[in-house]
Amino acid sequence: MQDTVLFLFTNDLRLSDNPAFLAAAGNSRRLLCCFCVDPCWFRPGRFTTHPMGKHRWRFLRESIKSLEGQLAARQQKLLIRFQTPRTTIRQLVMAHGIRRVYRSRQVGFEENSYWLDLKQSLPSVQFTEVETSTLFNARQLPFKPEDLPETYSQFRRKVEQLPLTAPAIAPDLIPAPMTGLNYQADPLPPVSQDSLPSTLFTGGEENGQNQLTRYFLTQQPSTYKETRNALQGWENSTKFSPWLALGCLSPRQVADALKHYESEVTANESTYWIFFELLWREYFQWYSLKHGVRLFSLKGIKRSHRLSCFYPERFQKWCAGNTPWPIVNACMKELKATGYLSNRGRQLVASCFIHELGIDWRYGAAWFEEQLIDYDVGSNWGNWQYLAGVGADPRGIRHFDLEKQTRQYDPNGTYIRYWGGEKTSPLDSVDAADWPIDPKQ
Repeated sequence: MQDTVLFLFTNDLRLSDNPAFLAAAGNSRRLLCCFCVDPCWFRPGRFTTHPMGKHRWRFLRESIKSLEGQLAARQQKLLIRFQTPRTTIRQLVMAHGIRRVYRSRQVGFEENSYWLDLKQSLPSVQFTEVETSTLFNARQLPFKPEDLPETYSQFRRKVEQLPLTAPAIAPDLIPAPMTGLNYQADPLPPVSQDSLPSTLFTGGEENGQNQLTRYFLTQQPSTYKETRNALQGWENSTKFSPWLALGCLSPRQVADALKHYESEVTANESTYWIFFELLWREYFQWYSLKHGVRLFSLKGIKRSHRLSCFYPERFQKWCAGNTPWPIVNACMKELKATGYLSNRGRQLVASCFIHELGIDWRYGAAWFEEQLIDYDVGSNWGNWQYLAGVGADPRGIRHFDLEKQTRQYDPNGTYIRYWGGEKTSPLDSVDAADWPIDPKQ
């Protein structure tokens, strides 16, 4: 058994059903728990956006605070560093002679790049990853991760009958924290007053568990398939995604609660559809791991794309909800105000971005990354690739008729009026030669 083990929390901010944390705790006499707030999250990125917007940061900060409380209740501490994981781990290993580092398996290219760099530069240290964000681990899959099927349907048929491991409960006793270390948290960016805590979405394991319990105490799972496409309404979908994204909930916990509902209440097409969409999330986790940096490529995994460009004015109007399409405006204003948007709304605004606006799809994906409290690298970039026709969709490009979608999902204009989407503006104020366009002509 190792003396001191370093456990790096990432998108697994919970103690229950956290196999990576349990493995680290079970192989140490003392446990150093750490979370890194990367300064890069708050700087402008490649696509003019910031990776961490105000709503995402508020929800993440709440989740970190919740984790601190869970650890403190077990006489443990959380070291919070405002620097990159690469720098933090290197410093801690060198300063304290740590020889074993654990984390949950990551599927993002950047997260895997720094992990590989650490393994190569610190050969005397054992680096261990354990799956915590997926329904299945790599050993359970009937194929190697690099042989992931090309489409979701092929994937689903191979895995939907696989047995699921029961979620593990949180440990009551865990190793004591490492001594001789200043656990005072680094100064962190403030939470914006424009993103006050929501009564609906508040970060942390306890709040995620509360939503899981509340949802399956209702009859809503029995009608999920009929209501899931609604543009608004708390009761119309599960709303688990923000807690799943940060690992305050595990997908196995959701699947386990669903299984109990089906055995004790009813099992129908709607309850199956909840599992169906859990498998969609699962597919994009392994998709991200397999394709790495190609997840962010203009040509996607198909290495081909339709012509597009970057129109700064169109991009800004889309972000602000100031386009010629009321339904798009309402969706974008809700996203900017709350950090959340329905699945149907996400598809509509993404289709508009790609087809009506003709902009490089990656700028839209990056805006979602900044805004969404349930941002997940695989689901976000994988879905944008899917809609842009450069991803896993066997049908190719998908283009939604915005007028038809408005008639179908907001026939009375209730949603549009609620979010102030009625006011529209021309798509462009200048022509291709940068000459002003007369709106009267």
